[in-house]
Amino acid sequence: MIYLDNAATSFPKPSMVAKAMAGTLNKIGGNPGRAGHSLSLCGGRVIQRCRELLAQAFGAPAPEQVIFTSGCTEALNLAIRGMLCQGDEVIVSHAEHNAVMRPLHLLERNGQIRVRVLEPNSLGVITRESVCAAITPRTALCILCHASNVTGVVQPVKELSPVLRASGIPLLVDAAQTAGVLPVSLQELGADMIAMPGHKGLLGPHGTGVLVLGRGMLPRPIVTGGTGSQSESLDQPVQLPDRYESGTPNLPGIAGLLTGARFALAHRDEIQAYEDGLAQRLRAGLNRMRGVRVLGHPGTPKVGVVSFIPAAMDPGELADALADAGYALRAGLHCAPAVHRWLGTLHTGACRASMGIYNTEDDVDGLLDAMEKILSRR
Repeated sequence: MIYLDNAATSFPKPSMVAKAMAGTLNKIGGNPGRAGHSLSLCGGRVIQRCRELLAQAFGAPAPEQVIFTSGCTEALNLAIRGMLCQGDEVIVSHAEHNAVMRPLHLLERNGQIRVRVLEPNSLGVITRESVCAAITPRTALCILCHASNVTGVVQPVKELSPVLRASGIPLLVDAAQTAGVLPVSLQELGADMIAMPGHKGLLGPHGTGVLVLGRGMLPRPIVTGGTGSQSESLDQPVQLPDRYESGTPNLPGIAGLLTGARFALAHRDEIQAYEDGLAQRLRAGLNRMRGVRVLGHPGTPKVGVVSFIPAAMDPGELADALADAGYALRAGLHCAPAVHRWLGTLHTGACRASMGIYNTEDDVDGLLDAMEKILSRR
């Protein structure tokens, strides 16, 4: 099977990721931060090394402001639910994932907040003018998806953030498709918080994610419990990272994330160029096919995500046929119905191929050949 679903999760992982995870299970085993014996302390050092690596890479003021979560969804929920109060307004882009829109919708439906959606220009890009027009005295947070998981279009977050900063509005960036692939940091983007998965561009395992907190960002905890610190008190600790990391940490996952992220961040520029080249090759081939619509304006910067719609058959049917031919893609709305609504594809969805570091030009060419054969039979 040729795997082309890296926007959902990267696969395969570098071999040393599995080795690092197995090492914690076979050789460490202790519960980090829950005892003073050597196995517990060794596990704690693994977690601290990962925290320090990510703090340096993503511009956290201190390692303690790198918060480990179960994924990007939990990181986004922590920032959203922990920052917003009754009567607040939130600005979001048109391309947000349901990991953002569902918690916001719940709060809005309960009458707690109001959501304002930014309309993009004809290229699918958010402008400074649209951000300025959406700001009101009640605006308490802006959330921007750095790159769409449907079109691959990268938003100019660095150009938009000064508008928000001038009005004192915190910016939360969803870097699900860009962390480990594009230059992403609090300083590079002008962000106050960045949420990211560990299992995509950072090449870590499933069940890992990160919320990077900028200076002064202290969302309310949404999970409380044992932290191994201040156990005499029934109040949740206020110090970081214990404020947000209740319960036994995912030591095998974080060990795998440390190894995957170390590799991805060391080779980020090469990875970006390589995946971009494969995606451009695929887009060019699809654009030569009659009756295939490629989503995302050709004049915009993109990550290695390529979504398309065949005129002659349902995208889900095409994905199934490609799976039978040995190609793993994803079809549907990709948990991002808002951008499909803007594109006019809400009722069809799209077929999506997304590049990874282990894909090749032969994979892309083989996919195009398989599509030609499938569509020629329609």
